[in-house]
Amino acid sequence: MAGGTWTTQNKVRPGVYVNVASNGSVAGKMGERGTAALALALPWGQAGVILKLTAQADFKQVLGYDLTDTPLLPVREVLKRAGTLLLYRLNEGVQATVTNNGVQVTARYGGERGNLLKVVIEKNIDDSAAFDVRTLLDNAEVDKQTVAAAAGLNANDYVEFKPNGPGALTLTAGMPLAGGANGTVTNAEHSAFLSALEVQDFQTVALISQDNSLKALYSAYAKRLRNTEGKKVQAVLSDYATAGHEGIISVANGVVLSDGTIIDKTAAVAWVAGATAAAAVNESLTYQGYDDAVDADVRFSHSETVAALTGGELLFTYNGGRAVVEQDINTFTSFSPDKGKAFSKNRVLRVLDGIAGDLKRIFENYFIGKLPNNEDGRALFWSQCVTYMNDLQNLGAIESFNAQSDIVVTAGADSDSVVLEVAVKPVDSVEKVYMKVQVV
Repeated sequence: MAGGTWTTQNKVRPGVYVNVASNGSVAGKMGERGTAALALALPWGQAGVILKLTAQADFKQVLGYDLTDTPLLPVREVLKRAGTLLLYRLNEGVQATVTNNGVQVTARYGGERGNLLKVVIEKNIDDSAAFDVRTLLDNAEVDKQTVAAAAGLNANDYVEFKPNGPGALTLTAGMPLAGGANGTVTNAEHSAFLSALEVQDFQTVALISQDNSLKALYSAYAKRLRNTEGKKVQAVLSDYATAGHEGIISVANGVVLSDGTIIDKTAAVAWVAGATAAAAVNESLTYQGYDDAVDADVRFSHSETVAALTGGELLFTYNGGRAVVEQDINTFTSFSPDKGKAFSKNRVLRVLDGIAGDLKRIFENYFIGKLPNNEDGRALFWSQCVTYMNDLQNLGAIESFNAQSDIVVTAGADSDSVVLEVAVKPVDSVEKVYMKVQVV
């Protein structure tokens, strides 16, 4: 279903085109949240497809490593907050292989991780005519099969087998696979990832790279989805405040974890994407601690912090043995009477994005093609919108809602079109407190 914003009533596709205006302030989002997307070059795993992962996934089976292993650090950081990660492996790589002892073994996926695979062939203790064929990854058994010949071997999660000629299997203490390589990644793989991602539901997409051409690609992608497709997503990049758009978050520094691991600003993008995706409608990340972080990797002075915030950078500050988000902002800084400073606050934006997305879903699921475009049909749609806005107000996401003036549903220029106008006053978090103290 199409969506987006509108200036004139010239849309072709059936859909909901919503303009949301702020009334002084702005805030969060209702509806399902918690999905972040990330593309990585990895040493193992299925390439060129989007994998839906949660913190409970069997990462060793899917990606060849445990979640605590260094190669999966970005995955781990995203899933500290995000409920679901849409992961895309960018590099296909070269598969490791070995041929010996009557069998040809090929790693299921390309990548250097395949070089740590090994196959052991032993006699079965119960049947002298049978063999136990064990697959080991980094010397840990991941599969065991008992067969009479190589033809009886089935592929497992890590390797594929083929008989090597007519000969029988012979015993070996270990046949290590070799020749696996990660390969290279170009911008074309990132473009393929973004194309595949476009049909998924998600809140944030992260780029772990300092390549400015890729930053421009991801930035343009997020802006297009927001403005043209009606998908209110955000891209999280590092050092890219020049984007100057509410759909782009720029991370200025990183953190130090409790075990001494340094997560620099490029890698910290993963946590920011996960935390932003998971943040609730009435929640701000301002002064929330980065999970398991004890310090910022680069501490900014007061003047540097002010300059970074003014320039639209999200940064981490040391505070009482933790690294906290100084302010939950995006890169939008071109404030105007029509689009004020509130749009730079991510909590405010989550509210506005939620309203646009949720009202669109209400119309698509319950009204489009099902009710006549007459006064009664429009009145029913209006009542559903009012109910939704009242729910938001009860959650503390918006305030001062007036059903009679803040929701207007009218007939469009065409007989099959409806115009929905919404005025909202989102609730922002308390971030500055000015006190007057009288000493007597």
